[in-house]
Amino acid sequence: MFELYRRVCKPIATQDTGGAFLFGLRLMAIDGTAEDVADTPANVAFFGRHHSDRGDSAFPQTQAVYLCECGTHAICDAGFWPCHTSERVGGLRMLRSVEPGMLVMWDCGFHSFDMAYQTHKVRKAHFLGRLPSNVKPKFIRTLSDGSHLAYIYPSDYQRKKRGEHLLVRVIEYTIDDPNRAGHGERHRLVTSLLNLDLYPAHMLACEYHQRWEVEIAIDEVDTHQRLPKHCLRSKKPAGVIQEAYGLLIAHYTVRMLMHEAALQSGLDPDRLSFTNALRIVCDAVAEFQMTAPEQLPRLYQRLLNDISRHRLPKRDDRCNPRVVKRKMSNFKLKRPEHAHWPQPSRSFLEAIVLLN
Repeated sequence: MFELYRRVCKPIATQDTGGAFLFGLRLMAIDGTAEDVADTPANVAFFGRHHSDRGDSAFPQTQAVYLCECGTHAICDAGFWPCHTSERVGGLRMLRSVEPGMLVMWDCGFHSFDMAYQTHKVRKAHFLGRLPSNVKPKFIRTLSDGSHLAYIYPSDYQRKKRGEHLLVRVIEYTIDDPNRAGHGERHRLVTSLLNLDLYPAHMLACEYHQRWEVEIAIDEVDTHQRLPKHCLRSKKPAGVIQEAYGLLIAHYTVRMLMHEAALQSGLDPDRLSFTNALRIVCDAVAEFQMTAPEQLPRLYQRLLNDISRHRLPKRDDRCNPRVVKRKMSNFKLKRPEHAHWPQPSRSFLEAIVLLN
C-alpha cells in the first residue's frame, strides 16, 4: 500500500490552478497530527500512549506527518511513527518529496537548522517558516522593507564551531485587528527568499497563512472521509499503516477529480465541496462497474460535471475560537483493573430481591 501511495500521489497543480503558486513557486505545507489506533496490546507496544497528570490517553496513537500541496489539498507524502516521535523527525523525512521550484511552509514546531538547510541547499527548494521565540538568529543588516538578513546555526556546538550556518531573511509582523487570533503578538518568519524586490515581505507574511490549507486537508480525511471519532481499525501495527495509506490514496483520488473538474470549469479548487465530491464519487463507483468500456469516457465527464456543480461560496472573512465544549468527564478514569471487571454470578431476575 505504501509503494502504491508513493507511485501515485504526486503534486497535481498546473500553472492554470488558482492559488497553487506564489512567485512561480509551488506552495507546499508540512504539518502533523496524532491519530488514534485500536486499543490492542500489539498497537500499544508499537505506537505507545501519551501520558499526562490526568492519566494515559484513551487509545494508543500514531504520530502522522503530511506534506500537502496547498492549492489542491493533495497530500503528496506522509509518514506514520510511534506517538512519542518528534514532529521534526517526521518533517525531515517529508523532505524526500520536496523538489526544486517548491516553496515549503511549516509552523514553529518544525523549525530547525537542518530543516532549513536540507530544504534549500540539498533539495534546492525554498522555505517559509515561523521562528520559535527561543531562536535568536545572528543579525546581519536591515533591508528597506523592514525585514532583515541574518544567519542561523545548528544547535550542536561542534557543528556551530566548524562554521556551519545559513543566510536567511527574517520578517517580523503583528496583527492589529483585535478580533483576530494573534492580535498584538510578535510573529517572526524565516525564509530563503532573500530578494526583497522579487519577494515583498508583506506578501510573504500574508501568504504564509496558506499553510493552514494542510489543516483543512487533515480535517477532510479525519472528519469527512473516515467515520467521525472512530480510530483506525486494525489491531496490528502493519495493518494500521496499511489502512492509513489506503485512506490517503482514496483522499488523493477525490482531490484529483476535484482538481480536474475545477480546471474544466475555470474555478479555484477551493470553490468545490469535498464532502459533496466524496458522496458523488462513492455513489458513482457501482455505476462505473456496470458500464460498458466504450461508455466510460462519457460517464467520467458526467462525474466531473456533477462535482463542479457543487460550488462553495467565497470564504467569509471570519475567525473562530479554538475551544471544545466538553473538556472533562464525570466518569472515573479507565485503568488496567477495569479490563477484567468481575461479572455477575446470577441472572438479573435472580438478583432482584423484594424488601419488606
